[in-house]
Amino acid sequence: MMRWRTVSFTGMVLLFVWLMGLGACSKKAVPVEPGAGPAGEGTAGISGESIPADEAKWRELGLYSEPERIEFQEKAQVFENQDIYFGFDAYVLTEDAKAVLASKAEFLKRYPKVRIHIEGHCDDRGTSEYNLALGEKRAHSAYQYLNNLGIEAQRMTTISYGEERPIAMGQNEEAWARNRRDHFVINY
Repeated sequence: MMRWRTVSFTGMVLLFVWLMGLGACSKKAVPVEPGAGPAGEGTAGISGESIPADEAKWRELGLYSEPERIEFQEKAQVFENQDIYFGFDAYVLTEDAKAVLASKAEFLKRYPKVRIHIEGHCDDRGTSEYNLALGEKRAHSAYQYLNNLGIEAQRMTTISYGEERPIAMGQNEEAWARNRRDHFVINY
């Protein structure tokens, strides 16, 4: 009889240890950080609060206050609305174009996290292939000039649209002159 109790007690201890082991291996709930969701929904801030995507964009640019953001938006609008222009069949920068690029370089130095696209455009004279190549040379001229003024190459990209995106319609010198341009787009 004594033997049965010993086996029984030992079996119960083993059963208890085995059950405890199963409990230790069970899945545990993993806490989820606030703001951790699909891209674009926001990010978690330092204190764990969820930050909307727009707010995260401003913080990434280093713009925390409303007056700073308003100033940036005003300057960005001027930046994007000021194109540079080229002569017929040319990609050499004029003195006017250099002055505009110098002001664009100041903007880019003021906001060092801003990236830009430089778009080269042409009038509709010449073949599509020729105009694409000329538009690329025009965009590269502005890119190189800005780089020489101290703007890092990795902050700028170029693309040529050739004659595909005119801003002025017409078959006259005024329309053609407005279409021979580089346009600048801020990439947030």
